[in-house]
Amino acid sequence: METAMHVGRPHNHHFRFHIRHAHLSSPFGSDWFGMRAERFARFFGTPTFLLAQTAIVALWVWVNAAGLTAFDVYPFILLNLAFSLQSAYAAPLILLAQTRQADRDKALADADAQHREALAAASVERQELAERQAAQIIELLDRNTSLTKMTQELTQRIEALTAEVHRHVCRS
Repeated sequence: METAMHVGRPHNHHFRFHIRHAHLSSPFGSDWFGMRAERFARFFGTPTFLLAQTAIVALWVWVNAAGLTAFDVYPFILLNLAFSLQSAYAAPLILLAQTRQADRDKALADADAQHREALAAASVERQELAERQAAQIIELLDRNTSLTKMTQELTQRIEALTAEVHRHVCRS
């Protein structure tokens, strides 16, 4: 019943603590660039990338070592330059992706902590309400016990008076 009353309220939304972190953008530039950098950094760790790079390098070495072409003969200086260039761009992009992920993780951890605090406060509130209700029930039980005792005493007095009236009536 209580949950049905609060369904439409925004403070009861499960992700209400996460909403204020939705605007977070990368300190390294526009969100467009950051998203592309993350996608690129993720691609570096895939089997597709590793297999494709291995195939290209093997083909490069085979074509040049076999003498089919002479654009990068042994010791493959151009290939080394390509690897250096790839590393020069891959490392900052991976760091950028990690920084963005760390920012998201921190924001989510903060939101989760706020959510846990709100749950703890709600739990304390419910506990206090339960304690108040238990105290009220105990008070009502005490009153009921007193009334029961009074009823018993009055019943005994009525019985005694009835017996006395009966004796008077029987004498006369």
